[in-house]
Amino acid sequence: MPPKARKLRRSLVPDALSYLPDNIIDVILMCLPSKDAVRTSILSKKWRYHWCRLTKLELDESLWITKKDLLNPTIKFRKIMYQFLSLHEGPITKFTLDVVHLASCPEIDNFIYFLSRNDIQHLALHLPLRKEYKLSSLLFTCSQLRHLSLCYCSIQHPPAFQGFDKLISLNLCEVNISSELLESLISHCPLLEELELDIANKSDTIEINAPMLRSFDLSGNISSVCLKNVPRLVKVLLYGDYIKAEDLDFAKVFECCPALEHLLFFSLDSGFSAGVGYEAPTRLPFNLNSVKRFTLPDIMLVESYKLSYALCLIRSFPYLEYLEIQVHEYGYDYEDKDDEDEPIPEPLELKHLSDVTFNHLKEVKLGCLTGTTSELLLIKFLLAESPVLERMLIDRQYLDHEHLDTRLQIFAEISNFSRASPKAEVVYIDLGGSLA
Repeated sequence: MPPKARKLRRSLVPDALSYLPDNIIDVILMCLPSKDAVRTSILSKKWRYHWCRLTKLELDESLWITKKDLLNPTIKFRKIMYQFLSLHEGPITKFTLDVVHLASCPEIDNFIYFLSRNDIQHLALHLPLRKEYKLSSLLFTCSQLRHLSLCYCSIQHPPAFQGFDKLISLNLCEVNISSELLESLISHCPLLEELELDIANKSDTIEINAPMLRSFDLSGNISSVCLKNVPRLVKVLLYGDYIKAEDLDFAKVFECCPALEHLLFFSLDSGFSAGVGYEAPTRLPFNLNSVKRFTLPDIMLVESYKLSYALCLIRSFPYLEYLEIQVHEYGYDYEDKDDEDEPIPEPLELKHLSDVTFNHLKEVKLGCLTGTTSELLLIKFLLAESPVLERMLIDRQYLDHEHLDTRLQIFAEISNFSRASPKAEVVYIDLGGSLA
């Protein structure tokens, strides 16, 4: 290419960028990570301060930590915040701060005050997990908030707090807050539809009063929660850590859930324990007739209080349509157990399932199957007792590690099981060890 042509070509690029309409530049900047959006200031004079009008901003360690960085991250963070506060123009509707790996949290109270005066609607503060940061009460002046996510901090709202009357979703992860304040905070969000809580250290009962709530994810001590006023609640995910069966009262947890359709129960693993002689209830004192989908990961098909608890729940869902079960991936290796006096649980038998009905079951998804006798018994029972079953999905990822003859024998045995539903089909797929 002749030198004159190359010069002309180079001159076209900055001219084209300079004459882009403002709305197009805004769209481009919103599609870029915050670090790259700031870098566009070198493209031309028109672009130099355009990033200062961004309405959405995400800050994390990658913005200021480099291999050659000699400044303390906290000091550099303050410098970046000062530049941002002095240059930004217009509202900020969404802001995310993710600094969980910093040794300590920089001062952010002034920045929260700035956000409260700039129409912040979506706020996520994921603060250092090594040192708890006490959030300023200025947070509760953000009256336009619709989405709030807080991690690794402590909060205490002021007595005059009237609530977030526009808040739709709330996520509190490892947040130090009293049970009374947590109840008050939730009840003062009249439009709240999505709630995520990680309350591992809570021992007092927390009553959830949220008339518009649709989805609830709870990690930690699930026995401390009572769903008191949740008439619209559709989906619940429970992920318990180190739960004692004696303390778990589902009658209290589901005291008022007339609309509940989908329950995911991630708790019947090694963290779920019971005292000697404990017997799980046969069923709940009431039926949850609205439950249509039940997801049960990490369950061992052996006679135990864990299996009994799972069956207790299933018996209480008479209109269940979708059942997802993930058999424990590793199972028991009883030959290597240290305690030789501990009895080996008996495998699943038909007597355990004799009073379980599946009159409305349409689809079953079984994960991590290896072809054991208990697994085949469960498959046989589900096919024989589900008159409207349409499809059974069987995870084959572990079966594929078996010898071909063994796999063919298992497939042949399953294909010969009688089926109560003429429409029922068995499909083998690779679920990757997870349930949707």
